[in-house]
Amino acid sequence: MRLRHLLPLLAVPLLAACVNDSASYLIDGSAEHTLTLIREQPAFWNDKVNLSLAVSRMPACLRRHSLGSGTARTPVEVWQVPSGAFIIRIGKRMYAAETQTCEGFARIDGDPVTGMGELRGVFRVRDGKLVFVKEAAGTNSISQ
Repeated sequence: MRLRHLLPLLAVPLLAACVNDSASYLIDGSAEHTLTLIREQPAFWNDKVNLSLAVSRMPACLRRHSLGSGTARTPVEVWQVPSGAFIIRIGKRMYAAETQTCEGFARIDGDPVTGMGELRGVFRVRDGKLVFVKEAAGTNSISQ
């Protein structure tokens, strides 16, 4: 009888190992215009996490797009091109996203012809939490 009461407590450390969190980049400092990275780990025994990007410009639009998988420590870069669209880079994978309708989203194969634009920042883990680390203005502009 006592063991049955202890079983839920034994599962707590296993559940604590799972990742399910998010962090946001506030575009122009507005909580109504954001890119939010969402990480979900479906199984504690696998170090893979599912990555999603929620693109929002409230109240006009909100969409969630899949970025595939990574690890809990995979950094995700956010670049902005002159048109206002964003390039999301995860290692060698890149995606284009826009916030006017929040529907425009596509995988990019190869380097963008017009360049990467300006690095806005990086989603990364700091002190065990997912955060967006903003790039200082004008410090990293790359053309290709």
